[in-house]
Amino acid sequence: MWIERAISTLVKTTHAERPALLLTGARQTGKSSLLNRLFPNHRYVSLDVPLEARQASENGGFFLDSHGTPLVIDEVQYAPELLRHIKIQIDRHRHKTGQFVMTGSQKFSLMKGVSESLAGRVAILNLHTLSTRELANHFQSSLDGGQILEWIIKGGYPEIYEHNLEPYRFFGDYVATYIERDVRQLINIRHVREFDQFMRLLAVRSGQIFSMSRIATEVGVSTHTIKSWVGVLEASNIIYLLKSYYRNFGKRIIKSPKLYFLDTGLLCYLANIQSVDALKNNPLLGAFFETCALGQLLRSLHNQGKADEIYYFRDKDGREVDFLIPEGNLLNLYECKWHDVSGVVPKNIKRISKIFGEEYINQICTISTAAKKIQIDKTFRV
Repeated sequence: MWIERAISTLVKTTHAERPALLLTGARQTGKSSLLNRLFPNHRYVSLDVPLEARQASENGGFFLDSHGTPLVIDEVQYAPELLRHIKIQIDRHRHKTGQFVMTGSQKFSLMKGVSESLAGRVAILNLHTLSTRELANHFQSSLDGGQILEWIIKGGYPEIYEHNLEPYRFFGDYVATYIERDVRQLINIRHVREFDQFMRLLAVRSGQIFSMSRIATEVGVSTHTIKSWVGVLEASNIIYLLKSYYRNFGKRIIKSPKLYFLDTGLLCYLANIQSVDALKNNPLLGAFFETCALGQLLRSLHNQGKADEIYYFRDKDGREVDFLIPEGNLLNLYECKWHDVSGVVPKNIKRISKIFGEEYINQICTISTAAKKIQIDKTFRV
């Protein structure tokens, strides 16, 4: 079973226009499957295979010559030395498009190598797990509250749907593999139990302002360690730190980021929520729905090739808006309400719009599962 990905057209057009394309995303989001489907006649090599990674690292020029182009290079972060040789190859044929397509699941070291070696030569796109829109289109389902709850529990990893897997078991294996392969490669994790506890503490705080010192105290490690661990989760596309929008508003604005998980299935696993009924009756439902909503907004932006210029706003008087997306000189404001039947703009957003200046507000939207709601426009629908 194949679930059509919204980013497919963008990947094909970008590949046709640029000499190199890098598709990033968390492990098992479907990067390799998508590229194999879009470019079935391309040569393919996976650096997830240790022998291939070693050859690419030790003799990158010969490695590229032996494979030829157009070439799909999977998990390129395992041989960052290869990027310099890809640059040389591109510079030899600077006007030739579609030479290389790469994937990577660790942004930290990968982005450093790309910025140093391939600046101006590579287009970077981000593939998330499946969106609610992609799932709804495939299964011809409505986006009602019951369906959204089910998809929050399952998350969006394609393998769960393609093979009808039990989510809790899938995520148990996923976390074990993630810690063993990705985390250990990026940092020296000596305390696996503490790292697992750390992830679970973050899960029940998804959608909240992130306090590094508080988490450090609860886990029993230093704030420096927590900063390192958060960096790993962010670099491997597990979490997202949502920045505060605090331009020209003085010192009364909360500036710390809010932390969100990028896949709600993984989030529910870490929070030990295993069923729709358990989630429906859980006090975390609102925060998890907000997490889901942010994920859909990010997917919508990235699937169009747009930067993730999205923020939240909160001041010390408690006035806040969940999500804020600039559009030129104007602002789009989004408020999440799990089941808002009023169909009217929340009062707190009206107060916020006065802070920004009503003439600078492009639209105000409520993201909700209720039948009566303020519809999100076609660009940012979830």
